[in-house]
Amino acid sequence: MTPDINPFVLFFASIFTSNILLANFLGMCSFISISKDIKSSNGLGLAVTVVLTLTSVINWAILNYLLIPMELLYLRYIVFIIVIAATVQILEMVIDRVSPALYMSLGIFLPLITVNCAILGVALFVEIRHYDLLQTLFYGLGSGLGWWLAIMALAAIQKKLQKSPVPAGLEGPGITLITIGFMAMAFVGFSGMLIVQ
Repeated sequence: MTPDINPFVLFFASIFTSNILLANFLGMCSFISISKDIKSSNGLGLAVTVVLTLTSVINWAILNYLLIPMELLYLRYIVFIIVIAATVQILEMVIDRVSPALYMSLGIFLPLITVNCAILGVALFVEIRHYDLLQTLFYGLGSGLGWWLAIMALAAIQKKLQKSPVPAGLEGPGITLITIGFMAMAFVGFSGMLIVQ
């Protein structure tokens, strides 16, 4: 049964209070690795947003119009991953044509969007929460924008930290993980304002 959640509430909740990255800690590897550079973070955030939005809607349509009516639900993981991989491959070719510099700066992390667990996680959340098409669209778009917002915020903070005195024992991954923890608390701190599943 489809939950009675306004798609706009779902959209804002998926950006801020239920951020797929900072509330569920999905998609952390590329988030931490690419966030050292603002330009690359911006490009990867845009790419993840596009892939998340497209694949969540496509996977919803395949699930509801093909897999469930044909009683092939056991194939959903394989189908979801194939859809995600195909979408990323097309996006990779487009970025290579449009912006070769961005393509080179993203390096291996662009094709690795395929195995970004945030994207598969959104597809599975949509299924288990029984969202309708409009809710899926807003949830996928909001989750992508939330991921983009989080990586841009971390990239900006890391740029500031490069000019700040950090204790020797906390340099590198230590201060990055502490920063992510504070960001997660800040995002989740408003969770009482918007309640979703």
